[in-house]
Amino acid sequence: MQTSLSAAVAAPDSSASAIPNAFRAAPTSLRALGRTVRIILVMALGISVLMNPSALHSWKAFAITYAYTVFYSVSLWFTNGYVVEWLNRLYPWSAQPLRRLLLTLAVSLGGSAAVIVGMNALLLLIQHEPMARLWSGAMYWQVLMPLIITVIVSLFNHSRAFFFQWRDAAVRAERLEKETAVARLDSLRRQVDPHFLFNSLNALTSLVEENDPARAVRFIRQLSQVYRYVLDSESQEMVPLTQEVRFAESYLYLQKTRLGNALAVEMDLPPAVLAPYYVPPLALQLLLENVIKHNAAFQANPLRVSVALDPAAHTLTVRNTLRPRRLAPGESSGLGLKNLAARYAFLTNKPLAIGEEAGEFVVTLPLLVL
Repeated sequence: MQTSLSAAVAAPDSSASAIPNAFRAAPTSLRALGRTVRIILVMALGISVLMNPSALHSWKAFAITYAYTVFYSVSLWFTNGYVVEWLNRLYPWSAQPLRRLLLTLAVSLGGSAAVIVGMNALLLLIQHEPMARLWSGAMYWQVLMPLIITVIVSLFNHSRAFFFQWRDAAVRAERLEKETAVARLDSLRRQVDPHFLFNSLNALTSLVEENDPARAVRFIRQLSQVYRYVLDSESQEMVPLTQEVRFAESYLYLQKTRLGNALAVEMDLPPAVLAPYYVPPLALQLLLENVIKHNAAFQANPLRVSVALDPAAHTLTVRNTLRPRRLAPGESSGLGLKNLAARYAFLTNKPLAIGEEAGEFVVTLPLLVL
C-alpha cells in the first residue's frame, strides 16, 4: 500500500501536462462535459498504469491510485479550464493584453499550486503522515516539478488561445472592412444612380418652369448637401445621429418636392435627444429610400412614414405603410438591408429588427453609444 500511494504522487505530473493540453476551453454543454469526463477517466487510467504498474496486483491499491489521479487531473483541468474561461469573458486578450497576461500567470500559478499542495496534503492524510512534512525538503520536488510542468503547458495553451482570439479578431476586422467597403460603394452607387439623379433633375426642371426661384434654389442646396454628406461620410464607420437626421431631412425634402402630398413623413427628433447616439453612415437614408422605392404613393392616398426614437431601448424605428409595388428590372439589388445588417453585426451584438406589424413594414435600428 505504501508503495502504491507513494507512486501516486508521481501520477499528477503527467496528468498536469496531459489534461490541460487536451482542453483549450471549458465545455459549454452537457454533451461536451460528458465527453470531457470520459476523456479524463480514460487518460487517468492510462496514467495510473504507466506511473504505478505494481498497483495492478492489488485492486485496492490500483483504485486508490486511479482515484487520486482522476481527482488530481480534474482539479488541474478545472483550474486551467473554467477559471480561464471566466477570464476570457472578463478580460479578453484583445481588450487588455497586459492585464490578461498578469491575471493568467496569477491564476495558473496560484490555482495550480493550491491544487498540487492540496493533493499532497491529502496524500499525507491518507498515509497518516504529519502535515509538517508538506513543507519539508523531501516534498519540495513533489510540489515544484508538477507546478513547473502545469504552468508550462498552461502558458502554452493560453498562448494558443491568444493566437486563436487574435486570428478571429483579424478575420473579423477584415470582414468588417470588406462589408463596410461594399456598403459604402453600394450606398454611393445608389446615391448617384441615374434614376435618383434623373428624378431630382426633373423636379428641379418643374420648379424652374413654374417660375419658383426660391424653391429651386433651396432644392439645389438640399441636393448639394445630399451629395456632400455621401462623400464626407464615405470613409467613416459611424456618424452622429444628429448628422444622419439632418441628411435624411435634406433627402426627404428632395423626395417630397418630387412626390408632393403623396408622401407624408412624421419625424419628430429633437437634436438634444439625438446627441449621444451614433449610427452607420446612410443607415436612416437607406431605410427611407427603401420605403419610397418599394411602395406605391398616391396623392389621394399618401405613403405614410414615421421615424421614432426610443431613448430607453436605444433604438430608432422606421415604420411605413406596406403597399408593395412592382419594380423595373435592375431597379433594386436587394442588398441594402443585408449590407446594413452585416455592418451592424460588426459594430454591436444588438441585431437589426425587420418585420411587419398591422399592415406596416417596420425596421428598428440599434443606436450606438461611444
